[in-house]
Formats: sequence, structure tokens, C-alpha cells
Amino acid sequence: DRLVSFEEKHLAILRQTVTVLNADAPVTISCQIINRQDGEDVYGGTPVAPKKAGFDPRRAERIHQRVLQPQEYWQDGTRSALAYKASESEMTIAVVADHIITTDNEYDPRCLIEPDIAKNVFRVRAKAGVPVTVTKLVSYHTSRGVPARELVDRCRRTLDRAEAEGVDTFFTRQREWLDAFWERSDVRIGGHDDLQQATRWCLFQLAQAAARADGLGVPAKGVSGSGYSGHYFWDTEIYVLPFLAYTTPQWARNALRMRYLMLPAARRRARQLNEAGVLFPWRTINGEEASAYYAAGTAQYHINADVSFALAKYVRATGDTEFLYREGVDIAVETARMWASLGFWRETELDSERSFHIHGVTGPDEYTTVVNDNLFTNVMARFNLRFAAHTLRDMALDAPEDYRLMVDRLGLGEHEVEAWEAAAEAMNIPFSDAFGIHPQDAVFLEKEVWDLENTSPDQRPLLLHFHPLVIYRYQVLKQADVVLALFLQGNHFTAEEKLADFEYYDPLTTGDSTLSAVVQAILAAEVGYQDLALRYFLDSIYVDLGDLHHNAADGVHVASAGGVWTALVSGFGGMRDHFGELSFDPRLPADWPELSFTLHWQGTRLQVTIARDRMWFAAGPGQSVSFSVRGAQYVIDPEQELMIPLADQGPVIPGRPSIRQFADVTRDDGSLLSASVPVVTTSIPIVGSPETFESVPDQLPQAADPMS
Repeated sequence: DRLVSFEEKHLAILRQTVTVLNADAPVTISCQIINRQDGEDVYGGTPVAPKKAGFDPRRAERIHQRVLQPQEYWQDGTRSALAYKASESEMTIAVVADHIITTDNEYDPRCLIEPDIAKNVFRVRAKAGVPVTVTKLVSYHTSRGVPARELVDRCRRTLDRAEAEGVDTFFTRQREWLDAFWERSDVRIGGHDDLQQATRWCLFQLAQAAARADGLGVPAKGVSGSGYSGHYFWDTEIYVLPFLAYTTPQWARNALRMRYLMLPAARRRARQLNEAGVLFPWRTINGEEASAYYAAGTAQYHINADVSFALAKYVRATGDTEFLYREGVDIAVETARMWASLGFWRETELDSERSFHIHGVTGPDEYTTVVNDNLFTNVMARFNLRFAAHTLRDMALDAPEDYRLMVDRLGLGEHEVEAWEAAAEAMNIPFSDAFGIHPQDAVFLEKEVWDLENTSPDQRPLLLHFHPLVIYRYQVLKQADVVLALFLQGNHFTAEEKLADFEYYDPLTTGDSTLSAVVQAILAAEVGYQDLALRYFLDSIYVDLGDLHHNAADGVHVASAGGVWTALVSGFGGMRDHFGELSFDPRLPADWPELSFTLHWQGTRLQVTIARDRMWFAAGPGQSVSFSVRGAQYVIDPEQELMIPLADQGPVIPGRPSIRQFADVTRDDGSLLSASVPVVTTSIPIVGSPETFESVPDQLPQAADPMS
């Protein structure tokens, strides 16, 4: 048995029983605490050699200096303690472990205590059929300002309380906690035990990552590995917050508080970039920007809108205006100010109407950087501006005292709200009449098309085999960009526009990011590519369990796990909450007999079940819930059930899109689309490796042939 307690956040318990079945025999049980980070060469074995593909920005950088400075280590009976101070941050950490031996066998305890290892060894003279049980209780405490010695005392007190209450008590509480979690969070897939198991694995990863993220956020890898060095990104707001908001709203509020507490650092960052308001860091662990590559990092200004979008989603789902008016409003106002400062107005002599533009930014697609009028950025900025304006107008009426305090606190100008509304209304949303699609940015369609259909699997992911400047010259996507905008702001696009955009961008999307497949699954299901949607969903759900990106050793892709929930609920369940109104348009996969999930909507638990020819809704205690199914309006009262017939599961388009569907389309300059694959001169080498000095082959790239 083992548990990391969800209720007692400083406690973990491991319990192991060994029984020699058919003879007397000596048994040795070794229990250790190891600082592997600083003792790798001594205790950790030989590190795995990196692959030759080159530098991988997803992995944690190797640190050659000592990370944890020993502060205290001691042994008291079977209780061991290690304590450290982090070299850079000066955070302190302590761990104390105790060992309880339960057996009728005779045994001898031995111990070893050093700065980076504590070892308790039990040599048992085991009798046949007589068990020996070792129960290891472990307590961790960390702090940004408390000395390590005090943390050791806290660990001791935690273990004393645990042993006084009894180990079985904590296993019982853990079971009760998990039962409650599954009751409000489970998604049930009929007829597919394998997918059911994988789904629950993803949801459990989300629980572990978010349950204790009180004001600290949810890192990209949770606490499961060292990938991305423990940093968190915009992934949390877009992919994890929806699950939290609809299943455990308090966790969503905790995660949003992290962004609220980050506002002072975000204000400083905005000033560094000559902007008003705030600019949240693209990659951070302490509120400061940690990305050294601005083109694919800091230039992703859309993170401001992503945070505001998550805030709006939380408030829509919960009705928590208290949080919005006390803390969230600061996020809404300051992010809106940044957009008003970053963007600019443009008008022509022929057209008196002005338009609002945003230049020099990067969207979610990191294979296309520092562009003008990125569609995703503009669409989300428009949402951010409108949300801030709407919040302030409601707040002035509903909570005038909170509004007055906010005006004084933030120095709100008399005409700021009107300026935001004007910018949102005039936001430039590019559209190509020639292609019948929304360009990803102002010049995206002018680039050469990267022929992914004829790109060798050995050259994937592209970022490990091609220099960024090579990739930036092509129409090729690391992850969904326009398609993500179609999902998050789908109420601003027609069904025809969504289909056309999806059919163009899907063949250009590499899926080199684990964040892409979930979004592609959702839009594929909506527009009718239902078999393709299921394929993308399978890629998402097994990304870690199947190690599909060959980096599961660095930690769980927490955002992808959150995306699995969204793909099930919003993709196959067809749930949307645009304008704060629940709606459903299901797309159940052909071989799924049933899909069931739970939503919490403004205090009422709503159980939703989808079958081939009907939907069921069951409401818990609370308030009546209004929603629509394919445009028809319904209301379900508390503790009532409702069945709604379904004629079908939406449109069905076979196969998958191909960029060759656009072979006859001409650009504005009259040129045809053409596609090619760059000739690889060398993989991006590991710095200092012999491959750095490999000569360039004689073969030169061939001119691309127009697609036909």
C-alpha cells in the first residue's frame, strides 16, 4: 500500500509486507531517502545519454553545481531526517521518515546517515509463513523563510500526529477523498474499458497536480517530473482550468489566485516592454519571465487573454462574483490595458472606418513567430477587452462599493472602458477571400507550404531537426492556432468558416506539441470528421501512457490530461458555454454506446449522459439550470431528470483533409500554392558534440513543384 495524502498535505505513507512462503530464510529490507539531484554520481546510477537529435527545450537543463545545501541530518532510532537550503532561491526543505516494523520474526536494524542519504536496513530472520510488514511514514515541509531546523521540527510533529491517529485512519480518509473526487469528476465511456482506464488515469493526474496548488499554480508537469524545470505556462488556463472550474471550483479559484498574486511582477514586465497594464510571463515559476527565447516565448502576448478567458470561464461556471470583484477584476483591467497599449489604429483614405491591429506577436503555434495580426491573438484580445468592459459595467451597478475601491486602487481613467470597447469592436480579424479561410496572420498564406505528407518520421519533431529560421519560412504548425481560436471563440465563426479553416490548417499541423491533438479532436468532431476526431483523441489520451512523444520520463503532460477531459466533454459531448449559456451538440464516436460526465453549473451538479439516440440530464440540489440542445431551449429543476431525443450524432465526413484540396487556389499575387520539404543538412547538434562540426552534404534543395 502507498499514499500521498490529499488531506494531510505533508504526509506520505508506504506499507509493504514480505512473507517467505515455504522455508525459513534471511530477508533484507532497505529503506532509503536519497538526494538524487546532488548525489546522482554516487547514488543515482549513470544518467541516460541524450539522443543525437539535439537540444530539447522541453527537458530540464542539467545543473552542474550543487542545488541543495545540507543544513541538518540525523538519526533517532528508526527515524531519519535530512534538511537543505536551495542554493539560488534559499528556500528550505526538510524530510523526516519513520519506520514501523510489525512481525513475529526476529530482526536487526541497521542505519546509515549522511548529508545526501539516510538508509534504514532491516535484516530479518524470516520463518516460513510469518510475514514482516514495514510501514514507512514520510513528512515533507518547505518554506521561503523558515529555517531548516524549524521545518525538521514540523516534520517530526506531523509524524507524531500520524502515528498517534493510526496509519489505517489515513488510508480510510484517502479512500473517502477519492470517492468524493470520482463522484464529481468521473467521465464514463461505455463499452471501452481501455479508454475508461486511460481517462481515469488522466483525471487522477489532474487531481495530483491541482489539489494542493493553493496560490502556486499548476506546473506543466505537475509534480511528476523535472520537465520544463517546474515552470508553468498558459497551458494551465486553457487546458486545465476548464476541468477544475466544472468539477472542483475551489481548485480553479486557487489556481487563478496564483495569477492575481503575480500581478506586481507582471506590471514590471509590462514596463520593461513599454506597455501599460500587465504582461504575464510566458514561462515562469516565481512570476518572473524565465524564457530566454523571446520569439517563441515573450512574444506570446496572448497569455494575457488566456488568463482573462480562464477567469471568465470560472465566473460563468460558478457565479463567483465575489472573487471577480475583489481580485479577478484587477486581472481583467490590467490585461485590457495592455492590449489597448500594444495595439494601434489604422485607417485608409478610401475607407473612413478605422481598424485596430496588433503587431509583433506570436500565437500558440511556435513554428510561426513575431507576426502581425495573428488571428488567435486578435480574437482573444477582443474577448479580453470586452470581458473587462462588461465586468466593470456590471460591477458599477451590482457592487458600487467594490467598484469605487477598484477605481481608487487601479486609477481607472474616465474613458478607459469606452476605449476598450472601441478597440474590441474594430479589432482586425483577417480573412482571405481567395482561400475562403482566416489566415493565421498577415503573411502566413504567402509562405511556401511544408509538405508534411512527404516528411520522414525521422525528422519529427521538426524543432529537433531544423533550425527555427528554416521552420519559420514555411506554412507549418507546431500546434493548433486558428483551430484553437475556432474552439474558444466559436460563437464568432460560422459552421462554414470552421469547416474551411479546419480543412486548411489540419494538414499543416505537425502535432509536435502535445497540446494540439485535443483541440484538433474537438474541432474535427464539430465539423464532421468524426473518425479523425477519435484518432486525435487516442493520440491525446495515450500521449504519456504510450510515451508517444518519447519524453514521458520527464513527467506527465498535465495540460494534455486536462485536454482529454475537454475533448470528451466539449468534443464528443458537444458542450459549450459561450455568453455564459450552456449548450450541447453531441458527437458520440460511432462505436461508443454511451458517454456520461458531471458538470457543476453555478452551484448545481448536472449529470449528463449521451447515447446514440438520446440525452439524459439529472440535476442535483441547488437552482434550476437552463441550457440548449442543438438550439432548443430547456430548463431542468433541482433533483429532476430530463430526457431529450437525438436524431443523429451530427454530420459525418469520411477521411481527413489534404492541403491538395487547395491546389487550384491562387494567392492575391496570382501564384499557386506549392509544397516542399527542406533538405536536412544536419540535425541541430548537441553543443560540444562531434556532430557540431559535421560537414554540410553536397546535395542542394530542389525547387518545389506546384501542387497538382
